[in-house]
Amino acid sequence: MKAMEWLLGSAGGAGGSTGNHSGSGTGAGAGGGARAAAGVAAVGLAAAGALHAVWTVSPWPLATRAEFAAVVVGVDESGLPSTPATLAVAGLLGAGAWLVVTAARPAHRLAPSRLVRTGLWTLSGVLAARGLGGLLVSGLDLRDVPAGFRHWDLALYSPLCIVLGGLTGYLAVRTRPGRRPDLRSGRAG
Repeated sequence: MKAMEWLLGSAGGAGGSTGNHSGSGTGAGAGGGARAAAGVAAVGLAAAGALHAVWTVSPWPLATRAEFAAVVVGVDESGLPSTPATLAVAGLLGAGAWLVVTAARPAHRLAPSRLVRTGLWTLSGVLAARGLGGLLVSGLDLRDVPAGFRHWDLALYSPLCIVLGGLTGYLAVRTRPGRRPDLRSGRAG
C-alpha cells in the first residue's frame, strides 16, 4: 500500500490531494476508483515500456529473433522494427505511465494542465484503436500473419491495449477539471 501511496499520493493529509475525492468526477481530484485505475494503468504501461526496451537487446521470452518476429510482431525477422523505433515505443509507453500518474495526483501542478489532459485522451485513443483494430484484423483474418501472432493478438495484445485504453480514458473522465462558472450569469457552465 505504501508504494501506491507514494506513486499516486495519499488520499488526504500532508502531501496529499486537495481535490475532490467523492468519486463524482466533477472536481480536479481523482477519486478512489480513478486512483486504482491509474495505478493499474501506470504499472501496465511501465511494464510494457520496459519490455519494449528489453526487446532492443533480446528476443525474451522467446528463444530466437525469428520466433520473436513471428509471434510478437507478426512479421519475418527482416521486418522487425529498428532499435530506435522500438526504443521510441518504450519511451512513449513510459511517458504514458507518467501522464497517468500525474493526472491521478491532483496536488501535482501539472495534473490539471491541457498537456496532461490531451495526453491522456490521446493515449486512450491510440490504445483503444490498437486493441479494437487488432481484434478486428486478427479475428477476421484480414492480414496474412503467422498463426502464433494471431493467437496472441486475440488472447493478449489486443485485449491488453483495450483495457489500458479504457483505464486511461476512465481516468481522463474522472479527473477532469471542475466546471468553470459562467461569469455572465453567475451559474456554473
